[in-house]
Amino acid sequence: MQAFFDAGAQGVHEDGEQLVTHFPPDTDLQHVRTVLNAADAGVQIDVADVPPIDWTESWKTSIDAHQVGTLVVTPPWLADQYDAATTIVIDPGMAFGTGEHATTRGVMRLLGAVLHRGDTVADLGAGSAVLAIAAAKLGASRVYAIELDEEAIPNAHENVQRNNVADVVHVFQGGAEALLPLVAPVRIVLANIISSVLQELLPVIDASIERGGAAVLSGILQEERAHMVEVLTAAGWRITAEDAEDIWWSVAIARA
Repeated sequence: MQAFFDAGAQGVHEDGEQLVTHFPPDTDLQHVRTVLNAADAGVQIDVADVPPIDWTESWKTSIDAHQVGTLVVTPPWLADQYDAATTIVIDPGMAFGTGEHATTRGVMRLLGAVLHRGDTVADLGAGSAVLAIAAAKLGASRVYAIELDEEAIPNAHENVQRNNVADVVHVFQGGAEALLPLVAPVRIVLANIISSVLQELLPVIDASIERGGAAVLSGILQEERAHMVEVLTAAGWRITAEDAEDIWWSVAIARA
């Protein structure tokens, strides 16, 4: 493989027993053959021209709009096709949460059943703020989007502004365990985080939800469901609804 890079390859991909690479248009292919033959005299080399690709635009074809319950999550270049009142426009920047992931969709499907108009909501591990924006679009009066990763914060702010919910959604950078008690009490907590972190957060979630409130958890593998049910039950929670998509399990819970 090193011979490819020595010959000027910009990347190498293993495809079974074959190595696939690409070179700039002005590459001296005879030089490439010489370098590869020197590394392996029996190497078989196949060459084909590929059309130029504008990678700054072509990646957009992999991002689609998603209908989730009554809402649509869409990238900006598809937003004109949908009603702004029920559309969440997310710029797929560095932050997690574009609607492409099953865990995001799982929380959104469960959220519609537990959220009441006028509720106060905390979104833990908010990422792009897609779930916080969804809560605002569904009628929450105040939403706290809490995200630890400072690099995700600008993207979250931009998405909140883009969706015209800045008067409802407030973005905070910091750890959920420290910040959630400061914005409590809330009626709904959303947490799309890996299961080990969810378990650590259960006590502070419990202490921060007002009477009659609920939480929606995701980021849990379906193979972890049985264990999480045991953990939740032991901590005094009851499961009110479940959602499964692909390998992921999402759950709505309330105090038993």
